[in-house]
Amino acid sequence: MATVEELKKKIEELESKLAAAQGTKGPLILFDYDKVELANMNRLFFQPHQAGLSKVAAAAATLQAINPDVAIDAHNYNITTVDNFQKFCDTISTGSLKGGPVDLVLSCVDNFEARMAINTACNELGQNWFESGVSENAVSGHIQFIVPGETACFACAPPLVVASNIDEKTLKRDGVCAASLPTTMGIVAGFLVQNALKYLLGFGNVSHYLGYSALTDFFPTMSLKPNPTCSEAWCVRRAAAVRARPPPVEMAAEVCEDTAPLHQDNEWGISLIEENAPEEEAPSNLQLAEGVQVAYSIGVEAAAEVEAEVEAGGGAGDSSTPESSGGALAAAELSLEDLMQQMKSL
Repeated sequence: MATVEELKKKIEELESKLAAAQGTKGPLILFDYDKVELANMNRLFFQPHQAGLSKVAAAAATLQAINPDVAIDAHNYNITTVDNFQKFCDTISTGSLKGGPVDLVLSCVDNFEARMAINTACNELGQNWFESGVSENAVSGHIQFIVPGETACFACAPPLVVASNIDEKTLKRDGVCAASLPTTMGIVAGFLVQNALKYLLGFGNVSHYLGYSALTDFFPTMSLKPNPTCSEAWCVRRAAAVRARPPPVEMAAEVCEDTAPLHQDNEWGISLIEENAPEEEAPSNLQLAEGVQVAYSIGVEAAAEVEAEVEAGGGAGDSSTPESSGGALAAAELSLEDLMQQMKSL
């Protein structure tokens, strides 16, 4: 048994570790080069007084006010240029608390050029990341979890504008913005954050692809393998390395069957049954969706009695013949005198 002095020393060690942990802030690295405009206010994140600030500076201020224990590292530059692309790669490869790669990259950009830059960087670095986006008509969106070499990268099945080598800038008209619907963006952002938490905290199943169609409330899911003819060279290399891995060895567990009788001595013939075993359910025409179940169901015998009463024309409302109305339904309509007369006849 530990002495009082040993317990005090242990408490001091735990207190010092707790103080060190509280003093260490988790890093959040932001990249963007746009400025906040009044048109961005419908995102419900930026504030009117932040108009004119860089988006990363405004976001850092808002997030710092929400949680001061998070260290915000803001980078205000375009990651798609040659020089800045290398800076972007260096930052995400050394940006963790211990100086190594970051835990996860979240892509929330609004153009394909930036997505392709993130895709190229993550393929080269072997960095897991989430791609997300909302359609130009603002009524659909998706998230996609990309593990280089194991799942399809963004270039494996690119949108038509990328596959056709069309300059995205030629598709935009001056003074015309794509539709923006905060509800759709909020839903897709919620999917992104929820799956990021599942990945980082290790619970549930992380969706490889989850879509959302607001017009039909449709949520398609799927998992895509890397394209062997992907235009990204690093994607092809990563996929080849994954295919070359030896298959996992499964250890067969030895099963020992107990051949002894369940009860050696059972003089009184006692048996155990499951207390919450579901009763046999009557046939039902309910077409329930997967994952939905009824709270309770009427028993087979009671259902047969009620059906027989309906066919005979003696509905549950006929209180003159209590025996023919299926028990509790008719008994609930009897008067006190009728019930007392039934008790006397027992």
